Amino acid sequence: MSATKRRGGASPEHMHLAYRKIFRRIVPLIMLMYLLAWMDRVSVGVAALTMNEDLGLSATAFGLGAALFFVGYFLFEIPSNIIMEKVGARIWLARIMVTWGLVTAATAFVVGETSFYVARILLGVAEAGFFPGVLLYLTHWVPRAVRGRITALFIMAAPIASATGTPLASLVLARMDGAFGLHGWQILFLLLGLLTVLVGFVVFRLLPSQPGEAAWLSESERTFVEAEIERERAETPAAPRTSMLSVLKSPQILVLALIFFGLNAGSYLLNFFLPQVVRSLESSAGNELSTVRVGFLTAIPWASAVAVMYFAARHSDRTGDRVWHVFTGAVLSGAALLAAPLMGNASAAIALLSVAAAGLYIAMPLFWQLPQRFLSMTTMASGIALINSVGNLSGFVGPYATGALHDATGSFTGGMVLVSVVVFVAAIALVVLNRRADRRASGGGLPRHG
Repeated sequence: MSATKRRGGASPEHMHLAYRKIFRRIVPLIMLMYLLAWMDRVSVGVAALTMNEDLGLSATAFGLGAALFFVGYFLFEIPSNIIMEKVGARIWLARIMVTWGLVTAATAFVVGETSFYVARILLGVAEAGFFPGVLLYLTHWVPRAVRGRITALFIMAAPIASATGTPLASLVLARMDGAFGLHGWQILFLLLGLLTVLVGFVVFRLLPSQPGEAAWLSESERTFVEAEIERERAETPAAPRTSMLSVLKSPQILVLALIFFGLNAGSYLLNFFLPQVVRSLESSAGNELSTVRVGFLTAIPWASAVAVMYFAARHSDRTGDRVWHVFTGAVLSGAALLAAPLMGNASAAIALLSVAAAGLYIAMPLFWQLPQRFLSMTTMASGIALINSVGNLSGFVGPYATGALHDATGSFTGGMVLVSVVVFVAAIALVVLNRRADRRASGGGLPRHG
């Protein structure tokens, strides 16, 4: 606080008031946006409980369809982020939401494998750039010292969406089946898509692109926030190479992408297959569960993630450590994913899946504080987008491999063991990257930021 007061010319009380307003005005809106993005991903996993049979989709076909989302996402994410920097966050994030909402609504009318695949690819194209775009957006509003907490609040929308969305989606699936002559999963996609379009227009109306556009900040508060961001940019070491090609060749950035690949592999396994995993665990224990009961049991791991992730981020902000918080979360998650399918007791397996979800959501928001050690502000947009794009390829590989392994073995065990290994590899890669960064720092390279 005192350092900020000396350098920024503002009192701690003034700083607290400015950031308190930012948290109050921006965080709920970006959380709602990400909640809907994640609900979009949750819904397809819940819809699979009845949609697969209605459309004649095998587990492999469903896994491929879930995975194809990331093809469009990967191809268009970096261009999307660059465009957002040119036209402004308010316009571009609103555009993303409206188009992905329309595609989600259209998914209600798929009739088989091919149309399902096309809808998933188009959804990835429509949503491309949203997540890294919001992360980039936050760098214009809050400095690194408090960004861990605000990022955790933003990403907290994902497990909140899963914890609340899976029961709600299962209720729509069961209770509205046959309404208006439609299947329950069709109504689910229509409701979610139209709600997303509506929120997209709200974003266009309410989300300021820069602090200078925020009428709810006083002139002195706007000046303070902008000065703090400029100071941090000035203090960030310039990267020796700034072209897009150099970012693609950067070993540090590629290792960060590998780490995010591993974390995402665990997240998307739970996101797309958790309802089916829970049903299979209970079936193997002799319990045949209704769709609604599956939805409520599936919410337990996500509720566990919500319970721990914000407090872990607060602790990380307080200590300044990022690396070991991410490492601990990854190791806990990998171990739990490995052990869960080996449990003979369904309740014990769900408890371990809760540990897996909590570990992932300790690690994921804090991971996004790490790339700033290696990126200049001029490469932030392309660098974050590249890490997110490459890392999100696990969303293609993981679901497809899990579905294929299930069809080959009749069990989700193979997919869960495979993903647990990938998560462990991510944890090891993080330790190696951190040690190299420490050696560079001691030799006069980049400073360590934890």
